[in-house]
Amino acid sequence: MTLDLPPDELLSTTRAVRRRLDLTRPVPRELIEECVGLATQAPTGRNRQRWHFLVVTDQARRLAVADIFRRALATGGGRPPNGRDLHRMYAHPGSMERISQGLQHLYDNIHRVPAFVIPAVEGRTDRASVLDQSMTWGSILPAVWNFMLAARARGLGTVWTTAQGPLERELATVLGVPYEEVMLAAFIPLAFTIGTDFKPAHRIPREEVLHWERW
Repeated sequence: MTLDLPPDELLSTTRAVRRRLDLTRPVPRELIEECVGLATQAPTGRNRQRWHFLVVTDQARRLAVADIFRRALATGGGRPPNGRDLHRMYAHPGSMERISQGLQHLYDNIHRVPAFVIPAVEGRTDRASVLDQSMTWGSILPAVWNFMLAARARGLGTVWTTAQGPLERELATVLGVPYEEVMLAAFIPLAFTIGTDFKPAHRIPREEVLHWERW
């Protein structure tokens, strides 16, 4: 059963869900399989279809993965926001506070999330050229977005996180992934949502990002 969402509403209300994940309901395997099936309809570089989706629902394994998530998240990482980032963040008062609260909620309850989906792609970009990076990420990102849209249409919530990054090798070992050959692209908690009434997000004006003919 899918939600009755017109395409534009589906695209504009597929949100990063942290605090509204229903931690009490298991997600049926068939729903996840349907979402992965739609994910694999996404475009892929040279039609190589190098994507993989690891799904973790076993309780003991979820606990082990949740521990890695917490330890990886605690390491932080990434560059601090620059002036333009801060301008955009604070253009909408309260947005960063909500994100911070949602992240804390996810950190505290990650072991209770009924399913983890970890998209992966064959090939690594650690020392790759911009061209190779764009081809690799361009072969997994559209598929993951398809997955997230399909999940939303089925009353499921997702959030793309990169918390696995600092401990990717350890996570790969736990999941039996050949680290030297396959890159774990993201870490996506998956659960039914508490309610389905999501709204479009506040964004910076289109005029600030739309360029005609040249920059």
